[in-house]
Amino acid sequence: MPFGQIVIGPPGSGKTTYCHGMQQFFNATGRKVSVINLDPANDHLPYDCAVNVSDLISLEESMDELKLGPNGGMMYCMEFLEKNFDWLEEELKALGDDYVLFDLPGQVELFTHHDSVKNIIEKLVKLDYRLVTVHLVDAHYCTDATKYIAVLLLSLKTMIQIELPHVNVLSKVDLIESYGELAFNLDFYTEVQDLSYLLGQLDDSPFGQKFKDLNRALCNLVEDFSLVAFHTLCIEDKESVLELVRVIDRANGYVFGGQLHGNENLIFSATTSDHGFVSNIMEIQEKWTDSGHGAEYIENFADSEEK
Repeated sequence: MPFGQIVIGPPGSGKTTYCHGMQQFFNATGRKVSVINLDPANDHLPYDCAVNVSDLISLEESMDELKLGPNGGMMYCMEFLEKNFDWLEEELKALGDDYVLFDLPGQVELFTHHDSVKNIIEKLVKLDYRLVTVHLVDAHYCTDATKYIAVLLLSLKTMIQIELPHVNVLSKVDLIESYGELAFNLDFYTEVQDLSYLLGQLDDSPFGQKFKDLNRALCNLVEDFSLVAFHTLCIEDKESVLELVRVIDRANGYVFGGQLHGNENLIFSATTSDHGFVSNIMEIQEKWTDSGHGAEYIENFADSEEK
């Protein structure tokens, strides 16, 4: 009964770096891990690759032969992998019960409305893989309200499309303010709190004022589903990686598996609940950000709403 992660996210979110870092972390902690590259456009792999989809199909050759662009070529490659899933199944058999990281392409349409990746994942589940989707998005999007709403919608649609336990991650949290300061405290963005405050920030911009009704409808949509929340990650920080691994292990059931002796997994799960999540987020904010304006902004916005 192998366990594993489906690692997805937009281009530049750090998927390959994440897989490399997790491989190093698991090797250091004694967990036998294999990384599967399912991105035919990924030519430079920093990690030890156990299975590479490029051995099955080439993105460049597909684009040349079929006269396709990069996105169309990637969709064709995923459709080809789906039809030739027996190749992947045979490759995976050689790995036994290794913990598996699946490094997938960055085209978001593959996870929002195209069915091939979803069908591949369903076939993996039928092979008795215990999987969790780890969805990485760049943390600096939190510094722009419009981009943050786009991230929320992307995460929500992906959760609905890919029917797996799902962990959303703000990656590169150490660089979160590289494009500007946060308007709110970090926990506002990780817990996806009352988005009406975000509307207040949008309405302050000339561009956002043109789309007040649309912005409100999008925020209401996210809140109505009440599914999206984020964890944070700095892949170079050991404590950050360890905290995320604990969350992922509970999501895919690894913590309840028989891969440790006795009942250590159950005890570990019982003693590592999420009650310290908020305090951890505040520690992360103090460590990686300089913003302290969130509470003041919310108070000012609440006063303006009362008037």
